[in-house]
Amino acid sequence: MPDTTNNLAPALAAWQALLGPENVLSSAAALQAWGADTTGATRRLPAALRLLDSKLLPEVMRIAQRFRIPVHPISTGHNWGYGSALAARDGCVIIDLSSLRGILHFDQEMGVVTVEPGVTQGMLADFLERNGYPFMVPTTGAGPDCSLLGNALERGYGVTPHTDHFAAVTDLEAVLADGSLYRTAMREAGGEDIARLFKWGIGPYASGLFTQSGLGIVTRMSIMLARRPEKVKVCLFSLKDDSLLEPAVERIRTILGRLPGTVGGLNLMNRHRVLAMSAPYPADQVGADGLIPAEVIEALGGQYQILPWTGFGTLYGTSRMVAAAQKEIRAVLKGVASRLLFLSQDNANTLLALSRWIPGPAGRRLSRTASTLASSMELVLGRPNETALPLAYWRNPRPHGDGPRDPARDGCGLIWYAPLVPMRGGGARAYVQMVRDITRRHGIEPLLTFTSLSDKLFDSTVPLLFDRDSPAAVAAAQACYRELIAAGRERGWFPYRLAVDAMPELQAWLDDSARLHARLRREFDPHDLLAPGRYHV
Repeated sequence: MPDTTNNLAPALAAWQALLGPENVLSSAAALQAWGADTTGATRRLPAALRLLDSKLLPEVMRIAQRFRIPVHPISTGHNWGYGSALAARDGCVIIDLSSLRGILHFDQEMGVVTVEPGVTQGMLADFLERNGYPFMVPTTGAGPDCSLLGNALERGYGVTPHTDHFAAVTDLEAVLADGSLYRTAMREAGGEDIARLFKWGIGPYASGLFTQSGLGIVTRMSIMLARRPEKVKVCLFSLKDDSLLEPAVERIRTILGRLPGTVGGLNLMNRHRVLAMSAPYPADQVGADGLIPAEVIEALGGQYQILPWTGFGTLYGTSRMVAAAQKEIRAVLKGVASRLLFLSQDNANTLLALSRWIPGPAGRRLSRTASTLASSMELVLGRPNETALPLAYWRNPRPHGDGPRDPARDGCGLIWYAPLVPMRGGGARAYVQMVRDITRRHGIEPLLTFTSLSDKLFDSTVPLLFDRDSPAAVAAAQACYRELIAAGRERGWFPYRLAVDAMPELQAWLDDSARLHARLRREFDPHDLLAPGRYHV
């Protein structure tokens, strides 16, 4: 990292002249706005730049190059559980793109939207609803105030038909470290219309270089949206015994292989994870080790009617297609699944309304579960909401004040461990055991989900929840995360994305790819100023 001590003041003066003094934040203001992080990571922030016009970004980067100032771009800074708005290295000036909120183009016939970095899931949902366009937002559990572009560049995924969000990206534009502009070859040679409709372009495919890297700042992106189908249903089922995990994994693989396109995805969540979404944290029942005893988990499962594993799937298509898929799923899961249900949004809303008429604790428990189900249906329909965000607050409930939830601002402790796990029953069992052993050893509740990425691969999400006000708890959670990554790697499970403090460790694990990345970095950014250290690129 270059020494910027003597160069920062003239760089800030140049940026103030370009952007206006009100859009260049001091170190203290930058820390106030962007310094909080759910993982417990900290960074020194020399300043932050608020960008109101993407056309000024090339000159912003030329100033950074002139004065050798490292910078870190963010879309909304809501990368909760992975670093929030923080850079991989210390001392980077933040470039805040959240005010770039233009929906630059929408093809209402084809359903392709072109957005700037600050366009959130909620903004796109409002745009589609306001204009009556029958398309679905590529939703995630991060909530309506998170960037579409930022999530796609992290190769995020969701529950709507276009599960892999970067796979749905067709075209993008980026500013490189020297201030030059990158446009796709198809956009330059064939025009914007064809570029928005064909992902791969012509010649070498270069757009992927801007995902999970610091090789450029993406300022616009075109994304294909799924058309809202005639029928949408969720599939719910349970495994009444933990020993059914292996056959359930094999059956899920069969379902996904037989019904591609109709089944959007299938999740398996352990009882711990579902309780974290359905029941208050039992703070008065934890054991001496700070963990919820097994008998308490068993009792809460009985109260909330949650069995050892819960399955959640999505079905999209015509009424006849979905009806046929339901029959196929019933046949495949026979003998393994219990309480197999297929619910529409109307079913979920009716259950929620009925639950409010049931008095006492039973009614409150049912209402809580029904509310989560109804909100989950909204996500499945491509309507973003905060259904999944309360998970970050479960271990240490905190008021979130007015407006949307912000786990970083609100002091939540959360690190996501998100490894890829092949869809094999025996391997899934070994992975579950590893997670249970390591998390409990560090005083972390083992909350675990398998989410299908294909008919061959799961991504497993494990939220490490902890008390961010306790230095000991922060250290334990970070040690747990590091051990999970190392132990999982030895067994063939590795995360598809990393928290910022884990990115330097990639250096020890990469060889051939690291050499290629280093060559690209030297060509794109010889002074290593744009998002230095991001995924060790």
